[in-house]
Amino acid sequence: MFGFFNKSNFDSINVNDLGNKLGKITIIDVREPSEYKRGHIPTATNIPMGTILENTEKHLDKAKEYHIVCQSGKRSERVCSDLTSKGYKVINVFGGTGSYVSSLER
Repeated sequence: MFGFFNKSNFDSINVNDLGNKLGKITIIDVREPSEYKRGHIPTATNIPMGTILENTEKHLDKAKEYHIVCQSGKRSERVCSDLTSKGYKVINVFGGTGSYVSSLER
């Protein structure tokens, strides 16, 4: 009933705090390919939400940590929740590409 009181089981970072981490972290963009092509955070790899939720083991390694991003943070939060329950190390990138103040790659 009061979902906003729930504590997530994963960490979060603001999208605009990624700056000096780019190239040192693995960013997974869970938006659809058409969204990704319109602009994405440099170094981000596109694995759509449906794909990553259905075939997690095919795309991710439990020994690695992943930063999960989408357009606003809603899809990435859902993916982080699911992946955390499966034993993956993930960080939700809240704000998403819609709030990213640096240039997006195309």
